Amino acid sequence: MNFSLLLNSLAGGGAERVAINLAKALSIRRIFLLEKDISYELPPEVEVISLTSHTVHTNSIFKTLYIPLYSAKLSKFLSNNDIVISMLERANYVNTSSSTISKHKSIISVRMSQLSGRAKIHPYNLLNRFLYPRADYVVVVSKGIGRELERFYGVKAEKIKVIYNPLDLSLIQEKLKENLGRYEEMFAFPVIITAGRLTKPKGQWYLLRIFKELRKYYKDLKLVILGDGELKDYLYNLSLDLGLKTFMWGRNEFRVEYDVFFLGFQENPFKFISRAKLFVFPSLWEGFPNALVEAMACGVPVISSDCRSGPREILAPNMLPEHQTTEPEFTEYGVLMPVFDGKFKTSNEPITEAEKKWIDTIKLLLSENVLRDRLSTGAKARVKDFELTKITEEWKNLIEEIRNG
Repeated sequence: MNFSLLLNSLAGGGAERVAINLAKALSIRRIFLLEKDISYELPPEVEVISLTSHTVHTNSIFKTLYIPLYSAKLSKFLSNNDIVISMLERANYVNTSSSTISKHKSIISVRMSQLSGRAKIHPYNLLNRFLYPRADYVVVVSKGIGRELERFYGVKAEKIKVIYNPLDLSLIQEKLKENLGRYEEMFAFPVIITAGRLTKPKGQWYLLRIFKELRKYYKDLKLVILGDGELKDYLYNLSLDLGLKTFMWGRNEFRVEYDVFFLGFQENPFKFISRAKLFVFPSLWEGFPNALVEAMACGVPVISSDCRSGPREILAPNMLPEHQTTEPEFTEYGVLMPVFDGKFKTSNEPITEAEKKWIDTIKLLLSENVLRDRLSTGAKARVKDFELTKITEEWKNLIEEIRNG
């Protein structure tokens, strides 16, 4: 049997980075894309086939309506001797629906809570119920997501496999040593950093409001935000409205005197993260947050919202994943924090109770060197559970299971 990857695109993002790591580890030679965007360098032996000329900027409603045509196009490349691994929702829908035509084996990877951040009445909920149970296997990146799929979408438990995202620790250790060039001088100051697409699930606007308050106590503190996305203008304008001197790539000239630095998508985020005092992760919902474990691999203390799902399984693996904290929770591997309310904020709205708790906890972490060192040591030990060779072996076992019928 031959196996391929199917993705929405190879634009910058955590799922895409995981896909590249998986392609290398499993010697995958063919990647299908629903869109043509490619931001990552690929091995020369990998064939990339874009099924359309769509891009990440193509209207999302149009791309959803196009799913039957994606499926028909994909099926022309496949037969019953193929296994296709897909990631992200539209790619998953195309994988399962095209398999009814080509009879290939479909493995879909569900990487995000399907209930958080989405209205109960939503087309994707209907597609989940109709298409996800048809997959040969459903790989989930957290136990919490697996329980959702079984309970709310009718996926049989025996089809669900929990396989965490792989982490290439040796590559990260190599990349974090790279020179920062003109950005090096930022890290003469204390820096807190976050990474992720500039989208609603990531909640970066709370971090801007929190940072404004932290600057009252730490005048030299800098905030670095890595990532691109549709909230770029909102976040930039909010930062300015908060009275923060703000740099955004492609918009103004870099100077170290800025308070906030939007550096856009970085193919090597590790060289930035490894130099920061803290990695702060304010997400409203997740699946398995790659950026969080990557920061831990960089040896940086992490503070994360206890959102659905993933952060608790990473930072408090011996607790039930359903639990959510309402107070700061210090674990051996990092700090879990209350989840924010998910409402967009302006610069003049009063600080919420949740934001106050984050401010106080970050102040504590910035002032306690011994605590940061302890969390850093714990984080580096924990990420070994997600090492690429270990996770790759789990994928190989699943593929072998399919091959053997």
